[in-house]
Amino acid sequence: MHEFSLVQSLLSRVGDEARRRSALAVHSISLRVGELSGVDPDLLAGAFEMAREGTVCARATLRMNRVPALWSCPRCKKAFAPGEVLHCASCDAPAELSEGADALTLESLEMEVP
Repeated sequence: MHEFSLVQSLLSRVGDEARRRSALAVHSISLRVGELSGVDPDLLAGAFEMAREGTVCARATLRMNRVPALWSCPRCKKAFAPGEVLHCASCDAPAELSEGADALTLESLEMEVP
């Protein structure tokens, strides 16, 4: 379950940010989860619930914004529908992933600071 190691890294990063700002607590964490990231949101949420105890994030909520995979032509910007061949008939160019990549991105934190 790689979600647990992702949560451990996330909590380490958030802890560093909280210490840098002398935060008393973290109230919420927002993540962007790319459709192609291979992350199971339910497993990630469960791992977060277990791992956050005893940390500055002990009472924090985790919000995940799922980003669907979107493909487009790099030349003419034509968008490709799911299941469509990822090659532009007009430009003869292969499609590029424009959204929903394999990234897991920390979007925002809400912290209580003195």
